[in-house]
Amino acid sequence: MFEIWETSEPARLISDAGSLKVALEKVDTMCRLRHDQAVAHVGGDTREGYNFEIRDQEGKALARLTYVPDTTRAYQSVVVDELRGD
Repeated sequence: MFEIWETSEPARLISDAGSLKVALEKVDTMCRLRHDQAVAHVGGDTREGYNFEIRDQEGKALARLTYVPDTTRAYQSVVVDELRGD
C-alpha cells in the first residue's frame, strides 16, 4: 500500500495506491492537473511549484517530486518509461 501526498503547505493526502506503478500514475495525473490549472490561470502562484511524495504504509517517503508547470508547452509526463516498467 502506498500513499500519495501533496506536501506543499498545508500537506494533504491525495490518494492511496495498491502498487508503486499506480502511485506513479496518480502523481503524473496530479502534475497534469496542475499544468492544466496553470495554463488556465487557476490555482494561484505556480513559481514555487508543487511538491509530491509517495509514502509507504509506515509513512516513510519513498519518492519526492517538485513539479513546476511550464505553460509555454504541452504537458509532458513526469514519469519516465523506465519507472513504469515499460
